[in-house]
Amino acid sequence: MGGFDWYPWVGLPLLVFFARVIDVTLGTLRIIFISRGKRNLAPLLGFVEVLIWVAVISQLVRGANNIVAYLAYAAGFAAGNFIGMFIEDRLALGTFILRVIISEDGETLAQRIHDAGFGVTHVDGQGAAGPVKLIYTIVKRRHVNRVLSIIHEAAPNAFVSIEEVRSTEKGIFPASKVQQNTALFGRKSK
Repeated sequence: MGGFDWYPWVGLPLLVFFARVIDVTLGTLRIIFISRGKRNLAPLLGFVEVLIWVAVISQLVRGANNIVAYLAYAAGFAAGNFIGMFIEDRLALGTFILRVIISEDGETLAQRIHDAGFGVTHVDGQGAAGPVKLIYTIVKRRHVNRVLSIIHEAAPNAFVSIEEVRSTEKGIFPASKVQQNTALFGRKSK
């Protein structure tokens, strides 16, 4: 009289699910890091990702004789994608350019963005309905909502476009908390 064999029906599916979650999360982050220009971390993530994948596949080939393990594999893949995107969203990597086209009071909006600590460039332009002010600012992703709130408050009818920037050189960006804290102790930060 044999007992129920838990491993193929519970242990293996759980192992496969959680390994797949980790593997796909790393893969999702790796792809996002590459697309955002963070190429130094990608090879390490790729190594760990493939190592986990090979271990999971070997377990599936060796011991999975039931649909539960295959469903766990697919569910782990889906959950890993979700978790990878969630983590990337929390990391808020990247730099964005915000372009604002405003028909009136562009100087005030540009000054408010500048007063908030962001670099801003503004030029006069001609729109379909007359003169406009074109305002450009490049900000870290974590600051996009802050700048958008300034824009929406000062110019609710402004046209705004946002685009990711691959790289930047020099410019005016708000100091990070680490830079601010370092400056408090009399050391110059980079």
